[in-house]
Amino acid sequence: MATFKNMLAMIELELRRLGHDRTEIYSRAVQPILWIVIYGNVMSSIRAIPTSGIPYIDFITPGVIIQSTTFISIFYGLTIVWERDSGILKKLLVAPVSRYSIVVGRAMASGVRAIFQALIILPVAVIVGVRFLPNPMYLILAFVVIFFASGGFAAASILVASFMKTRERFMGIGQAITMPLFFASNALYPVQLMPPILREFSIVNPLSYVVDAVRGLLITGN
Repeated sequence: MATFKNMLAMIELELRRLGHDRTEIYSRAVQPILWIVIYGNVMSSIRAIPTSGIPYIDFITPGVIIQSTTFISIFYGLTIVWERDSGILKKLLVAPVSRYSIVVGRAMASGVRAIFQALIILPVAVIVGVRFLPNPMYLILAFVVIFFASGGFAAASILVASFMKTRERFMGIGQAITMPLFFASNALYPVQLMPPILREFSIVNPLSYVVDAVRGLLITGN
């Protein structure tokens, strides 16, 4: 019970941060919104990518949402590096709180942040014409997938950050991971269009499975 309370405390800390600086989450939503509004509409008019009868802007919206939320989670470990350098992490570690609850609580906090990010993007997507399935249960399940996926990526990010001595080194690793994950997934195009090597990589790419799940819940119903 105490462990669960400690995890909730980590989530509360994250929500307080968002409350103090709301511009951060809004600014992070700008890029995915531009992907949907500009890239999605342009590629839909060209019709260069076959998407099995689904409008292209509908096809990429789940991928862009997952891209934006997971990328935030992948760089979540940067907070840990900063807190270690500033001495905040040392205070947390000497507190009567298990390290397990700190890591899991921070990962859950990242999942909550991802849901807020998705809640900003979804209404804009509807305004520009993306047609989501009118099923509230599917929408809730999509948020559950986003929460756990972001939490998983954040936990991995925290693990990597624990071995990094500088923020610059962690940023370099994060940037080397994010683009291959995104472009070697089915976020922007079907896997069948990829070269054989990328297709094989997409099979082991966790982002592909998360995008598949959210696309099925929000767009196709599969």
